[in-house]
Amino acid sequence: MDISVVIPLLNERESLRELTAKLHEVLGGMGKAYEVMFIDDGSRDGSWEEIQRLHAADARVKGIRLGRNYGKSPALNEGFMAAQGKVVITMDADLQDDPEEIPELYRMITAEGYDLVSGWKKKRHDPLSKTLPTKLFNATTRWASGVKLHDFNCGLKAYKGEVVKAIEVYGEMHRYIPFIAKKEGFHKIGEKVVKHHPRKYGKTKFGLDRFINGFLDLLTITFVFRFGKKPMHFFGAMGTLVFFLGFLATLWVLGSKLFSLLTHVRAPLVTDQPLFYIALTSMIIGAQLFLAGFVAELVARNSAERNNYRVDERLGL
Repeated sequence: MDISVVIPLLNERESLRELTAKLHEVLGGMGKAYEVMFIDDGSRDGSWEEIQRLHAADARVKGIRLGRNYGKSPALNEGFMAAQGKVVITMDADLQDDPEEIPELYRMITAEGYDLVSGWKKKRHDPLSKTLPTKLFNATTRWASGVKLHDFNCGLKAYKGEVVKAIEVYGEMHRYIPFIAKKEGFHKIGEKVVKHHPRKYGKTKFGLDRFINGFLDLLTITFVFRFGKKPMHFFGAMGTLVFFLGFLATLWVLGSKLFSLLTHVRAPLVTDQPLFYIALTSMIIGAQLFLAGFVAELVARNSAERNNYRVDERLGL
């Protein structure tokens, strides 16, 4: 199989027939073996019935129906696991992504050797209430991830088959797939300006809560990739630092009290000083962080995936 097109969707029945016709036209013209895979994320508008009709008309159209609405990331993850193509293309089902971009995306993966190519909707047909938060989100993600893309959230992307098999997407992490791929060792990430059409059917699934969840997921990805297999490096370092600061504060309080006694200067009780309670609290928090690191190490050590690493090639084994 040369190409797998993975399309997550939620209540997009009206656009499916038109989208499928365009995909057959474009992919058929490329002369490649392909499959079009719709991932129905709990639609309630008859989308699954439409997918069944499209499959009956052409077996290259395939579908996965999730039991309820889990979100775009789980839908993509199911599609990635099922995809058989050497190149995997993802796109949205709302007709805002143009199938005519697929041949060039495929060429960039196969001829130029990119691991991942992300679309860039340079000219968007979205309201200002969506474009401004998107610009802020992209700027924050560029800074945090070090991946220099203009449009992380563009659904139109192309991947080498091995990339989608090596990554796991959950929560709201589909926005950070380039970041996840980079952390898994796929460093050749490109970008292509793509057409963006106005929405023709249905309504947008956009909401500002997605940016709050997305920001939290960005923190999660950063933490998990950096400390997931060595949590003590984070909790131990933080605990040691906080405990040490508390210990220094305690020495200061006791030292100032001892100095007052030796010089016969009247001084307040140790327990009357705010610094004493700050020091005590810091030492308790430091000890708790340190213990949290030990517990996290025990959890990581007993994880079934603690020694799972991506191996590209083996020689003589």
